[in-house]
Amino acid sequence: MRINCPCCGERSLDEFVYYGDADLRRPDPQDEEAAAKFIAYVYERTNPSGFHRELWYHSLGCRTWIVAERDTRTHEIYATCRAVDGGAPEGAAADGERS
Repeated sequence: MRINCPCCGERSLDEFVYYGDADLRRPDPQDEEAAAKFIAYVYERTNPSGFHRELWYHSLGCRTWIVAERDTRTHEIYATCRAVDGGAPEGAAADGERS
């Protein structure tokens, strides 16, 4: 698999480290149900089949955090962008679905 780094161009998967779901957000510790939400945040993960937004780190390159929109069935990467840019790749589907 090859990943298009927004800074370095297309690179081998070997240069990147996968970090998981790009849309996962840490719960507010001030929330009344914080303990249960933190348990879910740390331990409960989905294993999507199809379109997924993922967070990758270019560890052997420019050390940039990247959001990739990828099909987990075919490994096709639709779009990538720097995570600091808001995590919305140019041309991204508004509803999170691909055809």
